[in-house]
Amino acid sequence: MDDTPPDADLSETVALVTGASRGVGRGIAHELGVGGATVYVTGRSTSDDRTDGLPGTVDGTADLVSEAGGEGVAVVCDHTDDAAVEALFERIEGERGRLDLLVNGVWGGYEGYDDTFDAPFWEQPRERFDAMFDAGVRAAYVASQLAAPLLFESDRALLVNVSAGDGERYRGQVAYDTAKAAVDRMAKGMAHELRAHAVAVLVVYPGFTRTERVMEAMDGEEPEGVESPRYVSRAVAALAGDESVLEKSGGIYRTGGLAREYGFTDVDGSQPAPFDLETPVL
Repeated sequence: MDDTPPDADLSETVALVTGASRGVGRGIAHELGVGGATVYVTGRSTSDDRTDGLPGTVDGTADLVSEAGGEGVAVVCDHTDDAAVEALFERIEGERGRLDLLVNGVWGGYEGYDDTFDAPFWEQPRERFDAMFDAGVRAAYVASQLAAPLLFESDRALLVNVSAGDGERYRGQVAYDTAKAAVDRMAKGMAHELRAHAVAVLVVYPGFTRTERVMEAMDGEEPEGVESPRYVSRAVAALAGDESVLEKSGGIYRTGGLAREYGFTDVDGSQPAPFDLETPVL
């Protein structure tokens, strides 16, 4: 697997990646480690208690960051527990005194994934809607609130919301579509309010990504056109190293577009195009 360091030196960067036990969050933490960053990684999964039994733990991700050349710090944290999240940021403040990069990657609603996920909204379990907002939208909001004072202490602060979509196209499921749209809109509002503090806020859209959960749903068979988690991760690393990133604040960026702008590839050397949904424009 290609561990070529990003063009930017991230060795002075203090980052927090939420929801980093596996999937995109794990990939982002890994890539930041390749650049030499100090990365706090959070999630609920430990060796004794993994979400839905899927592979990946916060300790494993932290080790991956350190092995890649950075410093990984594992923090078991349920982002629906405000007290736990407050303790996380108190720890970062006490140990580092600042935060340069927050990546809101934590998400909920996939637990217990089954055939009802793509059912019409009137047949959906309400718990799925609650999980997407509590462990997704609200979790990103609370983390961003608590991160703001630490981001003010950075010389080049960046807040990234990991979302999903394709312009105004429907994301295929009402709860998911509504929650992801909320994440996008929240980033725009935060960008507006944080611009005076020189904190950039933006949204990154991965494409169809080869996460552990996707591979389980596909019975281990890799779908056509799938990207590795490291592709979007390299987008985040490039943004973190961009001295002019404040000019992008408030925007929504797809991985394939950023790959062409910054010149990075996926780990296999390919450069997949920006992901397109085959769904209606609403």
